[in-house]
Amino acid sequence: MAGRFAPRPTRTTVRGGETGVPAGRTPAPRQAVAPGRVRVWVPDGPLDLGLVLGPLRRGPGDPTFRTTPDGSVWRTGLTPAGPGTLRVLARGGEVRGEAWGPGAEWLLEQLPRLLGADDDPSAFVPRHRLLAHTAHRRPGLRLTRTGLVLESLIPSILEQKVTTLEAYRAWRLLVRKYGEPAPGPARMHVMPAPRTWALIPSWEWHRAGVDDKRASTILRAVRVAARLEEAAGMEPAAARARLEVVPGIGPWTSAETVQRSHGAPDAVTVGDLHLPGIVGFALGGDRDADDAVMLRLLEPYAGQRHRAARLVLLSGRVPDRRAPRMAPRRIERL
Repeated sequence: MAGRFAPRPTRTTVRGGETGVPAGRTPAPRQAVAPGRVRVWVPDGPLDLGLVLGPLRRGPGDPTFRTTPDGSVWRTGLTPAGPGTLRVLARGGEVRGEAWGPGAEWLLEQLPRLLGADDDPSAFVPRHRLLAHTAHRRPGLRLTRTGLVLESLIPSILEQKVTTLEAYRAWRLLVRKYGEPAPGPARMHVMPAPRTWALIPSWEWHRAGVDDKRASTILRAVRVAARLEEAAGMEPAAARARLEVVPGIGPWTSAETVQRSHGAPDAVTVGDLHLPGIVGFALGGDRDADDAVMLRLLEPYAGQRHRAARLVLLSGRVPDRRAPRMAPRRIERL
């Protein structure tokens, strides 16, 4: 999804925050490259690139996402038109997008949606002082909509029931090894195509620390990749229902996916290890809250529960740790 506001950077708090976008300054000289296609877009309100695009970053070493010293955010994507690289820079109230590769036109066409043009922050009415204060401090928060399902689904499957470090490491290793180099000037990678995921040998999943259950779920998903990508044009509830037809994809994974692919403001994540306790502590003083308590506390924000949860995570009001962070498992050593 990033931020470092919370004293315990679990996967949940990281994705609820933002990615650090350096303040714009002159970058170091680099080799001349062919210019990409350009689009300039003017948002209709405050826009914080770190908050909007932060949830798309899968760890500091994500080969598909990067920020640079000039204040740009770079991301790659496997679009319906092919692979592409997008650079986004916000300056003086306008956003400049520059894209390379076969998917450049598609990425630029989707640029406003990616930056939250379809999102309506005014629909959220805070009913708790903490949320009101955080929303006031973070006016640039909008919910991104990538329009791509698989690029959010696969890393979400990798994140099932493991630590942040394990999931991010697996994504980084697999994309670097099996993804193709990204078009354009950035030394990045594009996520592998569905067929490439399907051909990854079992021992390579093992070396990346991915157990058979998660690997099998990804293999089942990529076999019906076209049908899953069709879900990008559906309403979030219908899209989640289609995703959950695939064995191994449940409510947690489908919510994490449509939050990014659809910009779904009400797709609250259930089944998470930390989120119920964080929301319960912030809104009700109950650090032992379960999913039922969390949903009850978020009930006043029906239709905007995901936004409310993100504002909770951005507030930094989380309970102290009770135990050391869970140690990553290294199944590739078995």
